[in-house]
Amino acid sequence: MPSPLEKVQAAPVLATVRRLEQRIEARFPGRGLHRVAGELASLVDTVASSTATARGRRSWLRPLSRFGIVAVLLVTATVMVLAVRAALTDAPDDGLTWIPLLESAVNDLVFAALAIWFLYSVPERLQRSSLLELLHRLRSMAHIVDMHQLTKDPERLRSEFTPTDASIPMDLTTDQLEHYLDYCSELLSLIGKTAALCAEASRDPVVLDTVSTVETLTVSLERKIWQKITVLNHHRGSSPAS
Repeated sequence: MPSPLEKVQAAPVLATVRRLEQRIEARFPGRGLHRVAGELASLVDTVASSTATARGRRSWLRPLSRFGIVAVLLVTATVMVLAVRAALTDAPDDGLTWIPLLESAVNDLVFAALAIWFLYSVPERLQRSSLLELLHRLRSMAHIVDMHQLTKDPERLRSEFTPTDASIPMDLTTDQLEHYLDYCSELLSLIGKTAALCAEASRDPVVLDTVSTVETLTVSLERKIWQKITVLNHHRGSSPAS
C-alpha cells in the first residue's frame, strides 16, 4: 500500500487554498483575486469528488471489461475451431478455395482484437472526458490569475514614471503590490497541484499529457511574477540611495 507521502492528497491542497483565500480577503477585501481563490477551492472539491467517483466506477468496470475480453476470446476461438474443422472435413482439392476461409479468419481476428482493445480501455476512456473538462477549467483559471497580475507593473511605482491618459491607475503601495503578486504566484502553484490530483486518479496518457501542460503553464506564469517581484525589491532597495 503506497504511503500518503507518495501522492498528492486532496485534503491538504484544499486546506491550503482555503487558507490562501482567507489571507487574500484579509489584505485585499472585495478584490477579484479573492473570488478566484474561492473558485479554485470549489474546483479542488470537484476534482476530489470526481476522482473518487471515477475510482468507484472503475472498480466495477474493470472486472466487467475483463469478463468481456474473456468472452470475446472464447467466442473467437470457438468460431476459428469450428471453421477449421469444417474446412478439414470438406478437404478442398483446389488451394484457391482456402482463400475465403483465410480471409474470414483474418477478419474475425481483426474484429476480435478491436473488441478486446475497446473493452480493455473502457474504464480509462470513461474517466478521461471528465478529467479533461476539469483540466480545461484549471488552465482557464491560470490565465485568469495571469490577467489579474498583468497590469501590476512595479515600474509604475517609480517616482520618475510618467503616466499617459491610457495608463491604468496603480492603487497599491509597494508592500501591497508585493503581497498581491505573491498571492498570484501561490494561486498558480495551487492550480498546478490541483492538476496533479487529476494525474493521481488516472494513468491515461492523454490526461497525463494535459496535466503536464497545465503544470508547465503555471510554472511559466509564476516565473513572470517572480521577475516582477525581483524588480520591485530592486527598486525598494535602491530608493533610499536615490
